[in-house]
Amino acid sequence: MDMRLESSLFKRVQETAYLNAERTWSYRTILRYFYIQHERMQEFLFPEEIYAYLKRLPEFYDYTEEQLHQDLAQLVNWKNLVARQELSNARSIEEFKKKRFRYQCTPYTVEIERMLEKLERIGDSFGGSLERTQFDRLYQSLQEVEELVRTEGGIREKDEECAQLWDDVFNYFRSIVQNTSDYIAYINSEQVEERMKTEAFLAYKDQFTAYLRDFIISLQQTALKIQALLESVTVSQLHPFIVKVVRHRLFVPRFEDMSITEDELITDHIEKWESLKRWFLGSSHHDSEFHLLQLRTNETIRRVTRVVQRLGERSHNFRSRKKDYVHLARWFSELEDVREAHALSSVVFGVFHTRHLFSDHIPSEDLYTDVWEEQPVDVLIRPRIRHYAEKTRPGAVKENREKKEAARKAYLEERERERGILEQYIDGDVIRLKMLPVVEVHVRKRLLGWIGKSMAKKDGIIQTELGHKIQVTLHLDQPSIRLRAKDGVLVMPDATIRFLEEREVG
Repeated sequence: MDMRLESSLFKRVQETAYLNAERTWSYRTILRYFYIQHERMQEFLFPEEIYAYLKRLPEFYDYTEEQLHQDLAQLVNWKNLVARQELSNARSIEEFKKKRFRYQCTPYTVEIERMLEKLERIGDSFGGSLERTQFDRLYQSLQEVEELVRTEGGIREKDEECAQLWDDVFNYFRSIVQNTSDYIAYINSEQVEERMKTEAFLAYKDQFTAYLRDFIISLQQTALKIQALLESVTVSQLHPFIVKVVRHRLFVPRFEDMSITEDELITDHIEKWESLKRWFLGSSHHDSEFHLLQLRTNETIRRVTRVVQRLGERSHNFRSRKKDYVHLARWFSELEDVREAHALSSVVFGVFHTRHLFSDHIPSEDLYTDVWEEQPVDVLIRPRIRHYAEKTRPGAVKENREKKEAARKAYLEERERERGILEQYIDGDVIRLKMLPVVEVHVRKRLLGWIGKSMAKKDGIIQTELGHKIQVTLHLDQPSIRLRAKDGVLVMPDATIRFLEEREVG
């Protein structure tokens, strides 16, 4: 099943072509009408019904039947509709020759329109919710599964009951994953961030915080039970139950799934169970999604608390502090010892004549690191006067002739060594890349550099940095070659490098 799924990812989804076509306004209206009628269990529609519906819309005032038949034919070509010839109601030979069709929308089209309808209701914001009852229902369904797999003498329930219980488990699980992820994305969206900064959020914050707090408490209580249950049930114990579920799936006739074997379906169901376990228990390499959900919910509560605190401080700035100052003045007046007054002052007003020091040194990228956990930094303080300049000492310019000569000599020796290695691959004034063995890295770079420079010339003739005049010919009509070097293998077109002048053989 995995191979079929992977191969389908490379196919072009032709059924979505009508969403961005030139006449998308008519295609979408027609298919939306088909979708509405499909939901009302009216599968087949005649062109006359569709045309009567379209003519009731002001946008289709000039729309003709010929245009309708053209649009229907195009939608059939895109596999959005299936056309079936209607022969039973032909009242004349002319009607029979016209090939009167009735149309039915395909399953792909129904799902696309269903998705579009859902997206239109969502708008620009995420939906979702944090429902506590979903976890309780999932736990109850898992308990029923556990009781069945631990029944002595095997599972006695019918295949249909086992399949229904399996669907309940994964419907609740799918609902949990979708709703929680959507709601977390919603409360972390830019729109909610902006609303949290307004004063109107203060009246809403208690309800919002209580909602998150109740969810996290219920989540911790129920999810721990789910984790213990999932750890206790092994795949070998669950296998007979899955066999019954798969047996019921195969009992339902579906012609498109006839190629799927029972073993493949069992493997698919086991993988679904493993994904459920990973969501709650995690793996050896990654934390569970349940743990991440807890962290995100707790972080959201802390973020809301910080926002409320900032809003409260901002509102307090405009409040009269007269009563506070009168109370402090009365408090100070009742003190008899000046040292007690100093102690009270230090608590109320803080330290006087404080100095704020700033340093652009950033010892850590961690936002939550406290000041006392960082290493001390030495700061050089310079006087703030206009004509201040650091003292400098005059120094002599060193010639370094010996170092320059040694570096020049080493460079020339390296070039000469590379030239000697390159000479080994020249056969009769020609280098054929297809015939080369495993070459050194610098040889590969030099050959590719020559090829790159020659491609800018019409005749392919260039002058190399080694003083050679060469002509590069690419054999594009021949199969690609594998140029092997010590740092890897490069797949490229075959090429011939011809030396046009005599070389000095060292």
